[in-house]
Amino acid sequence: MYPLFLLLAFLTGVAISIQAGVNSNLRLGLNNPVLAALISFGTGFVTLLILHLGMRGSLPPMTTLRSLAWWKYTGGVIGAVYVTTVILSVPRIGTANLVSLSVAGQLIAAVVLDHYGLLGFAQHSANGWRLLGIILILAGVWLVVKN
Repeated sequence: MYPLFLLLAFLTGVAISIQAGVNSNLRLGLNNPVLAALISFGTGFVTLLILHLGMRGSLPPMTTLRSLAWWKYTGGVIGAVYVTTVILSVPRIGTANLVSLSVAGQLIAAVVLDHYGLLGFAQHSANGWRLLGIILILAGVWLVVKN
């Protein structure tokens, strides 16, 4: 099962690059980055709603929803900022620059989150191998962006 999740993680990366191009072209067609992001999230919402209903999913009680910390609801906001940033950036800096910088940011943030066990993640120390990985990723980003 573990190799399947490695493959899915890789394919998600491929999908993010494709999504950047699709959303950027949507923005160009609409000439409106916020509307393009809205449509992107809207189609995503409809897809997830159909999937949830198809799996006979149910909603938790309102007391559960009210008891959650406010910041646990910010994932969609972060996603909206990310998608809008992609839509605005890709035509200016290109997909490779955007994705390489984004991956570097993700990796650095992930190592920090893991090191301190933030947001409920299991604690995994930022050892020499992880730090070397960050350095190599940053070197790769520099080579991509240097072009």
